[in-house]
Amino acid sequence: MEEIEYDLEEYEKQYERIRKDNEELLAVFREDLSNLKPATIRRHLSNVDFYINEYLLYEEPLSFDEGIYRIDDFLGWFFIRKCMWSTPASIKSTAASIKKFYKSMKDHGKIASEAYDFLCDEIKNHMPEWQALCEQYNDPEAENPFFLF
Repeated sequence: MEEIEYDLEEYEKQYERIRKDNEELLAVFREDLSNLKPATIRRHLSNVDFYINEYLLYEEPLSFDEGIYRIDDFLGWFFIRKCMWSTPASIKSTAASIKKFYKSMKDHGKIASEAYDFLCDEIKNHMPEWQALCEQYNDPEAENPFFLF
């Protein structure tokens, strides 16, 4: 059996570097939202902060730009199963916040237009499926859509 080498110190360095970078990105995003109502700004920042500082750092430290390619796993599995507040409406709201964040990052040259387009297509194409899975998962009478056996 092959032994996997795990370097906790390296993990912690990456984690801290990414969190620091994310703080700066959230500050840029906050500035871009400044024309919105305070409650709306808080909601968008909270949704994005959870995505980039909780989910993307959950198993391994992933940078915000790697998160573009994890949106299906996040909204179609993790968010539904791990977030007690998940509803079809909260999936839509969270997706809107994440999309707005990555639009801000594109506008500031932090990601390529193609990456942003990919994210938008993923959200558009998978939203009905994510919402249906969430509705089914939250229904105590329905079969668990994530139960494999």
